[in-house]
Amino acid sequence: MFSSALTSTGAMRPGLLSGRYPERVDSEDNRIERTVDALQGRLARLQIDRRNALTKVCAAINRFGEELSDHDLPQLDQLRIRLCHQLRSQGLSGEPAQRAFALIREVAFRTLKVRHYDSQLMGGWAMLNGSLAEMETGEGKTLTATLTAATAALGGIPVHVITVNEYLVERDAKAMAPLYKALGLTVGYVTEKMAPEHRRAAYACDITYCTNKQIAFDYLRDRMQLGNQRNQLRLQLESAYAAQGRLGQCLLRGLCFAIIDEADSVLIDEARTPLILTRSIDSSAEHAAYQAALQLARQLQQGQDYYLDRGRRQVQLSLDGQQRLADCPLPEGTLWQNARRREGLVQQALHALHLLQCDRDYLVDDGKVVIIDANTGRTMPDRSWERGLHQLVEAKENCSLTDAREQLGRLTYQRFFRRYLRLAGMTGTAREVSAELWSVYGLRIQRIPLHRPSCRQELPRRVYARAEQKWAAVVDAVRDVRGQGRPVLIGTASVADSELVSARLTAADIPHHVLNARQNQQEAEIVSNAGRRARVTVATNMAGRGTDIPLGKGVAELGGLHVIATSCNEARRIDRQLFGRCARQGDPGSHQSLLSLEDEHLCQQLSPAVLKWMQRRTDGNRPLQQKLSLLCLRKAQKKIENRHRTARKALLQQERQTGRLLAFSGHLE
Repeated sequence: MFSSALTSTGAMRPGLLSGRYPERVDSEDNRIERTVDALQGRLARLQIDRRNALTKVCAAINRFGEELSDHDLPQLDQLRIRLCHQLRSQGLSGEPAQRAFALIREVAFRTLKVRHYDSQLMGGWAMLNGSLAEMETGEGKTLTATLTAATAALGGIPVHVITVNEYLVERDAKAMAPLYKALGLTVGYVTEKMAPEHRRAAYACDITYCTNKQIAFDYLRDRMQLGNQRNQLRLQLESAYAAQGRLGQCLLRGLCFAIIDEADSVLIDEARTPLILTRSIDSSAEHAAYQAALQLARQLQQGQDYYLDRGRRQVQLSLDGQQRLADCPLPEGTLWQNARRREGLVQQALHALHLLQCDRDYLVDDGKVVIIDANTGRTMPDRSWERGLHQLVEAKENCSLTDAREQLGRLTYQRFFRRYLRLAGMTGTAREVSAELWSVYGLRIQRIPLHRPSCRQELPRRVYARAEQKWAAVVDAVRDVRGQGRPVLIGTASVADSELVSARLTAADIPHHVLNARQNQQEAEIVSNAGRRARVTVATNMAGRGTDIPLGKGVAELGGLHVIATSCNEARRIDRQLFGRCARQGDPGSHQSLLSLEDEHLCQQLSPAVLKWMQRRTDGNRPLQQKLSLLCLRKAQKKIENRHRTARKALLQQERQTGRLLAFSGHLE
């Protein structure tokens, strides 16, 4: 659909065929096409495990690889030059691409002292053909990506390897650089603090490592630079007669080929929030209005003046609340004279007071409010809530109020990644969202077999009536497992929960390490040491994602890493990501969920009366009640998954409508 339509490398690199800034033109899908895509997405789930073609390709690559073992470096270089010509003329398929895989594996062994496994060959081939490779956590996705990236780059296609955080960007680019250099390719990486000229140089490399956020915002900046006159022929002519044309000021060379690591996080979890390019504007005159709105909001009564929907994170003024605002003495200023603006500001204040929690949704760091990414547990210091919400949270926390931001451009990940000429990805958890990945991005899921059989052990899940009982059980479990000399990783839902567990472990005299949004700088070090003997690590669920946890000396013989989940995540995929931290590459390991009926997700989805009824009947030793409680927790989790899916669908529809309006007016994003 999207990714497999282009087979010629000439059509996927800057030039006469695709233009100087190649990208896929937005297509207007009608209702029938969207229905067909949705149906195809459901059918695509039945083909996730197809492996016959991959097995044949893998066997062919192994045969070609046997021929290279006796080649010296000059002979390998001659083969590389020959393959470059073949890939450019014949495309990224067939024998030339298979020989390229064999060459890359041989060069990797000589430069990095590692050889790609057969499972990695399969994953790389699936991505080369525009699919999303579902590879279990710990199967070596970083090395797998080199097969796809280097083959496409040898064919002259600029490749973007996109991952979720800047530590992984810099680590992977530097670690794989010797391989790319030996293949005659250049590699660069982009981080937040880079100046425009350094970004431009990094994107000019054959292969560029970057985060999804950085490349999307750089693309928005390019859109602003190019303006409304973006005809490819016009850009070609400009570059011919103008030494410093618009293309010379752009950062990227187009959207040719993207390989997305942790693709489910980027394409699904982060797709609910649009990317907005802004600039600061002086809003000091409005700061007093934010303070006044907060004071008014504190005077309103829940259930009478306003209603909260914590599950949907929404607040609504009642008719009584609207009348009360109209009747009470209001501050001076035009903002308060308009009923709609007045009520909207107070609703935002109520949102800040009751729906945004410190240490869950944001941190207060050095007198500043810093947003916490709900998907990764990491801080986002460069982001702010819109429509005065950020300033209201600052007022709530008695911080200095910052200036508001003016929107310059807006784009969603759905629209951005659909513009790549070829899109591929890899992740450990994608099967649950395979239909959405196909209908939105045209990505088929290909499950890749394990390199070694899994030794992961799942212990029975336990549900407790009260949170107090759950935390006590967590401490007891840590004490027992640590007493065996095994390391323990405890996954928590928020910064507050991680610090609560830390306090209880400290009270029990259990040494441990904490990883949450407050320890962003030490993330890789803390995670990489989490497999040492008798080590206890407390972390927000997705902290350290992408960093391997090697087992310490003698730990495998003791049973490996034990993972404890202390809450259900917003999606089953994220639960599986957490459990995937143990028992990698055939190592032993185990995981267990210790849950409570007072967990936030369940409280938001079920009525208080139902929760009280369940709590009275939940007994940790009664299997029937345990099954009932687990069923309710799963139902609550499924409701959240459905709500998020609906939100992503609504955002995509809104973007399509906005695109039509902007196209009619002659403007861009």
